Amino acid sequence: MDHALAVVGPTETAKTLTREAGELAAGVDADLTLLHVADEDEYDEQRKQLAEVTRGDSTYSVGQAVEGARAYAADIGREVLEDVDIDYEAVGTVGDRAETVLSEARKRGCDHVFIAGRKRSPTGKALFGDDTQRIILDAEKPVTVVTE
Repeated sequence: MDHALAVVGPTETAKTLTREAGELAAGVDADLTLLHVADEDEYDEQRKQLAEVTRGDSTYSVGQAVEGARAYAADIGREVLEDVDIDYEAVGTVGDRAETVLSEARKRGCDHVFIAGRKRSPTGKALFGDDTQRIILDAEKPVTVVTE
């Protein structure tokens, strides 16, 4: 492994996985990128909430959402990797989670992806799709998945 991409999130499972990715990357002297993806629904909800609070006097741009996602990834990195000897890059994006993870991994030359998945019923996967499943199937590199 030369460059790992860890998808960060708010769950304890995602935080634990981020720490494990950091320890593994440090152990093999690999680069590490922490990525937080704010999906489009999350962005729209934040934009609506801000408009309600400010009575339409303020806007929430995609750029602000990207910076918020990057700051979130950096915060998670500081929280879970504080005693791991590794430098990492924190990245934030807005978009479809699976597509964005795959795109960022390719763009950054990552050769391993770490992602926390959710347990879903087969019916739920069939009706709504599953980002983790899409990443596993479409990634051209190893993917480590931990579920809650």
